[in-house]
Amino acid sequence: MSGYSTQQVADLIGIKPDRIRHYVRRKLLRPARSERGHYRFSFQDVVLLRTAKGMTDAAISIRQTNRALAKLQTDLKSVSSLSSVRIYAHGNAVVVREDDNVWEVESGQMTIDFGIQALAADVAQLARDSAGGGKPPEQLDSDEWYNLGLDLEEVDPEQAPHAYKQAVRLDPENADAHVNLGRLYQLAGDLRLARHHYECALAVRVDHELANYNLGTIFDELEQRERAADFYQRAPAVPDAHYNLARIRELEGDELNAKRHLRQYQRLVELELF
Repeated sequence: MSGYSTQQVADLIGIKPDRIRHYVRRKLLRPARSERGHYRFSFQDVVLLRTAKGMTDAAISIRQTNRALAKLQTDLKSVSSLSSVRIYAHGNAVVVREDDNVWEVESGQMTIDFGIQALAADVAQLARDSAGGGKPPEQLDSDEWYNLGLDLEEVDPEQAPHAYKQAVRLDPENADAHVNLGRLYQLAGDLRLARHHYECALAVRVDHELANYNLGTIFDELEQRERAADFYQRAPAVPDAHYNLARIRELEGDELNAKRHLRQYQRLVELELF
């Protein structure tokens, strides 16, 4: 199970576990749960809790803190890389800066000022130390390397491919690791290696929808629209597969199927919101 325990996050940030659970009860955080029902927090959760601690230290009211956290939670979903973000006070506002984009979160007198990059480095080390329940790297199995890769994508994306490579080295049939490794290669512009790993995933699980969808995007980038459409059709639960199919059918002049896929895209997106 990927993510960080309540105690790990409490020790890292310097906040009481009871306070963390309070934010969960207020639904300001929505952590995953382990098989035993324990909370598992993501890096975004850690960022929100670090912000909450800064606001508490600045004697900001609980009501105002909760409002700011609810807004910030929504704002961070549109951020491409959390480790590039800085959260700080500007006058009476909490401000988020991502590269050249700056926006206000919630009005109020704040004294917090921290860069997420430093926090990301701490969390990356925490992810490595806790991988596989604290095993040394040479004892991690394929799934444990895969879970470490998931954590590192959030906090140390340059090291995430190494974790996924270790996962597929130990188990060449780890389809999810192949898909994630392929996606990272695709983001880096290496379509050849991306395609190779998507095809490795499909050799293991021909019905792997994300592998089919991602392979479709490869052919889309190569402007091989019919091959792209073939793979999109094999990913009926992926909203963007229908969006891309709608675009392709519209380009072909097939307005009826373009509208059908667009409606399905909208239905799937609405389901994701609940």
